[in-house]
Parts: sequence; structure tokens; C-alpha cells
Amino acid sequence: MPKKLNNVLTPLAVKNAKPGRHADGGGLHLLVKESGTRSWVYRFMLNGKSRDVGLGAAGPNGMSLANARDARDALRLKVKGGIDPLEERQQQAAEALAAVQAAKVAGITFRAVAETYIGANEESWRNDKHRQQWKNTLATYVYPVIGDLPVAEVGTAHVLKILEPIWRVKAETASRVRGRMETILDTAKARGYRDGENPARWRGHIEQILPARSRLTRGHHKAMPYDAIPAFFSALQQRGAVAALALEFTILTAARTGEVIGANWGEVDLEKAMWTIPASRMKATKEHRVPLSPRALEILEVTKGLHTEWLFPAMNGGKISGMAMSMLLRRMKIDVTVHGFRSSFRDWSAECSSYAHEVCEMALAHVIGNKAEAAYRRGDLFEKRRCLMNDWATFCVSGGQGR
Repeated sequence: MPKKLNNVLTPLAVKNAKPGRHADGGGLHLLVKESGTRSWVYRFMLNGKSRDVGLGAAGPNGMSLANARDARDALRLKVKGGIDPLEERQQQAAEALAAVQAAKVAGITFRAVAETYIGANEESWRNDKHRQQWKNTLATYVYPVIGDLPVAEVGTAHVLKILEPIWRVKAETASRVRGRMETILDTAKARGYRDGENPARWRGHIEQILPARSRLTRGHHKAMPYDAIPAFFSALQQRGAVAALALEFTILTAARTGEVIGANWGEVDLEKAMWTIPASRMKATKEHRVPLSPRALEILEVTKGLHTEWLFPAMNGGKISGMAMSMLLRRMKIDVTVHGFRSSFRDWSAECSSYAHEVCEMALAHVIGNKAEAAYRRGDLFEKRRCLMNDWATFCVSGGQGR
């Protein structure tokens, strides 16, 4: 049986050792590389496997022979106790890294993640209004509650604290706020800033606590009964303001507020009686051609000399405010919304005309819900829509019935 080595090396031997592996005994080895670099290694046997664990550099600027032996002896006691020094070291390194990461994550707030997300995605969003809504809703409803809270700590209680005060009274806004929080929290999880389920998730979570929007007094846009519109038009035409002309044009074209206030002369072909709204300004991000009725053309003839760019300019020379038409309705003491006139048009077209469903839906620039029908329908039924919008204008101006 070979004799066990015990404290074979000396400080001078360590200094003069040639490249190779030099045993000191008890599992301690001196490793010398061709470059002259020296280090201490402890070799141990555990569970039938031989493993090496580094102890550090050797030599004048490293660990002395005596200290290397002390380190070896400490590790031998662990091995005798069934502890793998190498696995223990790896675990300690992992725990230290986790502690550093946890400290880093603890400093990342919900606001920081949200601002990063908005900055990375806002260029792909449809328009300035959408970008501003993201920022405004978070600033108004979310940041005061969890803006400065570490995103890893956001829980269901925080989400409900934000949503419950507005869920019944501002259903549309509350729904959007919830969806935006869910997106930000998903982003935080994807970046490794939080774990677990998303506390703002609707399906299987928030839906178990808050009533669905369909069960609430929903935030529908108040609409005027279509049979009241001719009388309203008569009163509207007594006002000469740009906002009144813009509102009349909006109703005649069944367009959305943003589409009208952003309309410019480059989109209008007066000879063809057509207004082409580019995809970038449409909700469905698809170009929409609007046939202009004779009354709509008359309105444009009035506004044509007011501004070189905008169809409906403001007093300061820019386009009119998004609130201009709403404020006009308020001054007229009419309790409806501008958007609600689209519903008035749809009710009229369904009850007072014989135009096909898809013609009326395309007039509103609604996306065709049936995928098969959408795939086969290449045109936009423009000429049929022209007839529809002419009949609508006749009804609005004089109360005449459609087809």
C-alpha cells in the first residue's frame, strides 16, 4: 500500500516548482502552468467521484503554503460531513447573484417599466391621440397608486384600488386602464423584474371580482334619435361657426371626430365628390373613401377659403380642437355626443332604408367581422355608398326618407 503523503512541499519548493502538478498531501496540490502561474487545488473524493476545487493563487502575491493547508483542512472536514465544497461554492455564488439581482429589481418601479414600454412601442401606434391616451390614463389613474412601487410588488389589491373607484362610472376608461396595466406587468415579467401570475389579468382573475362591462351601465355614446335630426340640422345651420360646419359635415359623412378635425385639402377631390382618409388616420388602419353628398360639398365650398391645409381651421390658424364640436352641442343644450351621430345614422339606415347591411357597415368604416366574406370582398361598394350617403343627407336636411 503506497505511503500517504503529508506536508511534502516547502515554501522554497513552491517557489521553484516546475510546470506540472505537485502533491503536498491530504488532497492539496500545487498547479504550475507553463506561463509560471501558480495556484492551489484541493482534490477530494465524495460519493465515489473525484473532484477538484480551487483555493486561489499561490506564490508571493497569493496564498502561502501554510494558509493553503489550513484551507484544505477546513474543506476536508466538510467532505467528511458529506458536503460537496464545489457545489456549496456554486450555490453561494448563485445566492449572491440572486441577492444582487433582487436588489436591482427592487429599485425598478412600475412607472419605469411603463415609460420604457411606451418609449419602445409608441412609434408603432396608430396616432398621437392613442399615444397621449396611454400616457394620460397611466398618469391619472395608475401612477398615483403604484407608479413608485417596485413592479415586483404590484398585486391584486393594488390593481383593485385603481379600478374599483372608476369601474362603474367610467367603464370604458377603466377597461383600458386594466388592459394597459396588464401589458406593463407582462412586460416586467418578460424582463425578469417579477414572477407569478399577472394581477391585472381579466380572464380567470379580475373577472371573478369585478362585473363584466356588458353588465354595467356601459359607456355608450349618447345618440340623438334619428327622427330628431332634421330639426337639429335646421338649428345647426343657423350658426355660422366653423365648429357648426364641422359638426354638420361629420354627421353627413358618418365619420369619426378625429377623422374630420384632421382632414386636410390634400385628401379631398371636389370634382369627384370624394374624401379619401389615409390608413394612418383610420381606426382600422385601412384607407377609407367617403362619398360627399351635395350638402357636404356646399360646406366645403364655404370653408375652402379659410385655410390652405385644414378643412375646418381654428381661429389661431391650426385645425379645430377635438372638443370644439362637443362644446357646441353643450352650448346648444343638446345632451348627445358627436360620436353618437354615427349610431343615429346606423339606426336610420337600418329602419328607414333598404340598403344592404354591408353597405351601411362600410359607410361607417367598420371592419367586416366574417373572415371569409372579407377575403372575397375586394371592392368598397363606393357607388352604392354614394347613393346611401346622398339619401342620408336628404333626410338630415329636409326630413326626406331613404330608399
